[in-house]
Amino acid sequence: MIPVDAMPAALQDAVGRGQRSRMLSSTTPVQVWAHRPKVALAWLGLMESLHSDSLLDERLRELVRLKIASITTCKACQLARKSDRVSDEDIACMATDSDYFTPAERAALRYAELFASDYLSIDDEHFARLEEFFSTAQVVELGLYCALMLAGGRMTLVQQAY
Repeated sequence: MIPVDAMPAALQDAVGRGQRSRMLSSTTPVQVWAHRPKVALAWLGLMESLHSDSLLDERLRELVRLKIASITTCKACQLARKSDRVSDEDIACMATDSDYFTPAERAALRYAELFASDYLSIDDEHFARLEEFFSTAQVVELGLYCALMLAGGRMTLVQQAY
């Protein structure tokens, strides 16, 4: 791992912004990615964009992130909390069919679950369900967010960067 203070200034700045916004709960993955500083900066830029300029509600993003973390089994991802709008009770009820969540949350959680575990089963019916609650741009962002969380969780776990 590359120490944060040995990273290029732009990457150090991005890490600092990520920690302040709670986008990053740990610098450890970035310290691994820092072997490719331009790529790490691009990755963090995408994360930051989806975190700070999102079309999706903060609570929904956190539920989706935690759902994917439960599938990737990334302990760092499972333990991190990026939003105070998701409670321990929410996390205990992560079933995608639970009446505990709103219909929109259930649709997004089901999509995230399939995206991370059975992506070939996602069909027009799933997109029609999402479109009952979300704009096309929000559905696209949900897919981008799921992809980023899935890849980040798997990469963190495989690289043992937790």
